[in-house]
Amino acid sequence: MDLGFEGGFRVHKSSVNPKIHPTWYPNEIDGDWITLPRTSFYTTFANDILKSAETFWQTNFPYSPDQPRRFCRDSIVDLVKRAWQGAFQFPSVDVVTGGFPCQDFSLAGNRKGFLSKKDHNGEKIADIDAPTIETRGMLYYWMRNVIELILPSVFVAENVKGLVSLGDTKKIIEHDFRNVGPGYLVVEAKILNAKNFGVPQNRERVIFIGLRTDRLTDEAIHVYYSGNVPDNYDLYPLETHGNTDNFFANIPVLPYSTTRNYLTDLGEPSDSKDLSHQIFSKAKFYGKHCQGNREINLDEVSPTIRSEHHGNIEFRRLSAENGGVNLEELSKGFPERRLSVRECARIQTFPDNFEFVVKEENSPRFRINGSDAYKLIGNAVPPLLAYHLASRLEHLWPLIFKE
Repeated sequence: MDLGFEGGFRVHKSSVNPKIHPTWYPNEIDGDWITLPRTSFYTTFANDILKSAETFWQTNFPYSPDQPRRFCRDSIVDLVKRAWQGAFQFPSVDVVTGGFPCQDFSLAGNRKGFLSKKDHNGEKIADIDAPTIETRGMLYYWMRNVIELILPSVFVAENVKGLVSLGDTKKIIEHDFRNVGPGYLVVEAKILNAKNFGVPQNRERVIFIGLRTDRLTDEAIHVYYSGNVPDNYDLYPLETHGNTDNFFANIPVLPYSTTRNYLTDLGEPSDSKDLSHQIFSKAKFYGKHCQGNREINLDEVSPTIRSEHHGNIEFRRLSAENGGVNLEELSKGFPERRLSVRECARIQTFPDNFEFVVKEENSPRFRINGSDAYKLIGNAVPPLLAYHLASRLEHLWPLIFKE
């Protein structure tokens, strides 16, 4: 989400629809790749409890004296408590983005939702009879507390699609976000599929957007509370890719960008100097009935890149005896293998200058190993999807907010 809101990263040209976003094309195109323009947003503060996330963020979002930024690895619960005590202060910002833990809402998980019995550090709690405000399923409430402390103009929250089908969870979260500080106009949460925005991956996520009411123009208040929001005020970005026989807002969409577009020029890990491409899971093939034991189709979008795969990330190619159909690569003698870390990062639309596997300086030891890297990538919002959200907000900003 941080990278997407800042922009300035490279994507395959098939991911950008010039009829919808002509200004996203630079004057020069580097072969099949273009660099998206920078936005006016800049990330000043980030938070995650994982050490690998801290290492990754500090490696790829370096500190600059001109534009300082900070990563904090404390639990958001502890940070908020310290802020209430006057021992910590969140920065004053225009936008707060967040993805509260999704394991308890995921269709692939146990779906405990608000009833999770893991604490805010992700540890299982064995000696409680019921969840509390500090257990993992309630961490959205602590994002709400952050918003109440900062009172930004906008907040954007992301979670898995499964949250929408878990009882009244969506309505409860929207209600709680509305009643923050001076009040927030929370538009109805919407499920966005990354493949409809140029990402070569089938990835559905629910997005919550809230606008601080006392900063809205009178016109914006009238429009958003009318219940009939015109296209030029819609906070959600226009879909740019899909079935090409369909039309969105009278503008033809492009075909989905495929994994072939994003992976073909990488070559094999054995020939790469990129550490993030050299590393890939060695987990064996357990049969196509098992999760993560499919071969990706280079001419389609990828399945969702998952985080909790335990090495069972999808195969770049299966052997013929295991049902592989990538005859183009098998005929060249390429061995069966799973997707590399870099291939997963590309499918998520991360640029190659972002390092995911990181070694300690002058040491063979890893600061971020392959397993950590897969988890970071699988937990992330595709930067290109976040860029669509950021660009839409940037475009609407002068229309909906007072000067």
